[in-house]
Amino acid sequence: MSWNRFSGRTALVTGGGSGIGRTLALAFAAEGARVVVAGRTRASLDETVGLVERAGGTAFARVADVSRAADLDALVRAAVDRFGSLDVAVNNAGVLRAGRPLADVDEEDWRSMLDTNLTGVFLALRAEVRQMRTQPGGGAIVNVSSNIGVHRQIRGLTAYATSKAAVTALTRGAALEHLGDGVRINAVSPGPSETAMSLRPGESEDERALRMKEQSPLGRVSSTEEVAQAVLYLASDDAASVVGTDLVIDGGAAL
Repeated sequence: MSWNRFSGRTALVTGGGSGIGRTLALAFAAEGARVVVAGRTRASLDETVGLVERAGGTAFARVADVSRAADLDALVRAAVDRFGSLDVAVNNAGVLRAGRPLADVDEEDWRSMLDTNLTGVFLALRAEVRQMRTQPGGGAIVNVSSNIGVHRQIRGLTAYATSKAAVTALTRGAALEHLGDGVRINAVSPGPSETAMSLRPGESEDERALRMKEQSPLGRVSSTEEVAQAVLYLASDDAASVVGTDLVIDGGAAL
């Protein structure tokens, strides 16, 4: 296996200011990619770029709201203007509004999750595919879904699960429709990982670790690096015949 799989390629990561997105930016850059990170908070994006550059990589940041079509279109144009192509995209931006049965979910929370988790992926896919299908080498896209949705249900998370289950369906349909354009589309579905999203309100990381010993067959959360390596595989030529899959990375939680 090459450890320079993305040399000369441009990789775009939404939600790149923290958590899995930041780890993805560092991982792509370590394997030679020129990285574009996008999100809503300039300071955290700049911090990610700084980490990439200190590690010897190349990156730049662009503020974008994935629920806005104009932002996504401008983001893709900026990536191509800066680096000449868009070869890989990871649609990682997502939000979680947790803790209420469906009948008690506020409409604002419902719309927020759908706007970011589902419509945001649709708008990103549309902008990315429109660029990639003009390129001789096409491209590869990985959508970040969740093990909550198609694979698993948890009380209080039905609205979130709905948004993420739809990402799996969107991924499979888009993969079928655009493979002929030279664009390969897949998804990953992480379970609890080393991010703030997996912490319950008021819970510390040590408390989460104790909880996961009881709740997860693996006995722990996944590291962001473990999730990133699965994404890099799907985005690489090593997965050239992998199309429309939804790779679950959750330590057996959904079994």
